[in-house]
Amino acid sequence: MNVANLIEVEVRFVNVYLSEGGRNMPVLENLKSTTTLHNGVEMPWFGLGVFKVEDGQEVISSVKAAIEAGYKSIDTAAIYRNEEGVGQAIRESEISRDELFITTKVWNDDQGYESTLQAFEESRKKLGLDVIDLYLIHWPVRGKYKDTWRALETLYKDGKVRAIGVSNFHVHHLEDLMEDAEIVPMVNQVEFHPHLSQRPLRDFCQTHHIQLEAWSPLKQGNLLQDPLLQKIADKYGKSVAQIILRWDLQTGVITIPKSVKAHRISENADIFDFELSPEDLAAIDGLNKNDRVGTNPDTFDTK
Repeated sequence: MNVANLIEVEVRFVNVYLSEGGRNMPVLENLKSTTTLHNGVEMPWFGLGVFKVEDGQEVISSVKAAIEAGYKSIDTAAIYRNEEGVGQAIRESEISRDELFITTKVWNDDQGYESTLQAFEESRKKLGLDVIDLYLIHWPVRGKYKDTWRALETLYKDGKVRAIGVSNFHVHHLEDLMEDAEIVPMVNQVEFHPHLSQRPLRDFCQTHHIQLEAWSPLKQGNLLQDPLLQKIADKYGKSVAQIILRWDLQTGVITIPKSVKAHRISENADIFDFELSPEDLAAIDGLNKNDRVGTNPDTFDTK
């Protein structure tokens, strides 16, 4: 085999390796590391989620602790009822707004075209921001999510949001949405952890350049005593939580773990100084049980 043919074979091998299993082999250097969404917007691989964090001092302290630790991405939602606190924390921090990536979501009761536009303005007012970095449909409400998506497309075209996406959408929801959509969602935020590795959804999203994002990456703490994960954690000198979060990122999935404790927020982010081996990634993949800690989007009460 001549050199030219050898190079061609090696290039093909690398391309296959990069795409195999939905892994994009992201560059993961620190909390500033980003992935590029299909519209060219850069989104941090790692961020802070504030689900069930109380508005007021608790969420303000959590967000400020995250920003002080180097976090660039904060994920909230209208239904969390803490957008005001998130906005206050952003204003009180010493970091430039341009360095932050803020996500919020339209709740089910507000879905529909006009009502979504109104809900967005309310969220923007509470956050105190002119532009939202990412706006998501929180759940696929039957009979409404297509009109809701049209509203998100309008907001995007008007420059009020930098990127738009969905949350808790199965493949069939995405297929249905994309039949009429002008814009393919940039992000799909779903429950994702070693017991729910979402392989078919990951493959679909990769094919259509939709970035997958994980909520409840630690399965609400239910994975922290797993023997295999503990063994892998001991091998790398890391906590089980850190191993799971690192697995998320190396699998090409953005992750937003929640914590209200400053030391835990910093500890969760201490995952950029090691790399899981292909064997350990595969072992964690093997833990999948298709087991949810949250509700299945097909049976979620959207009434």
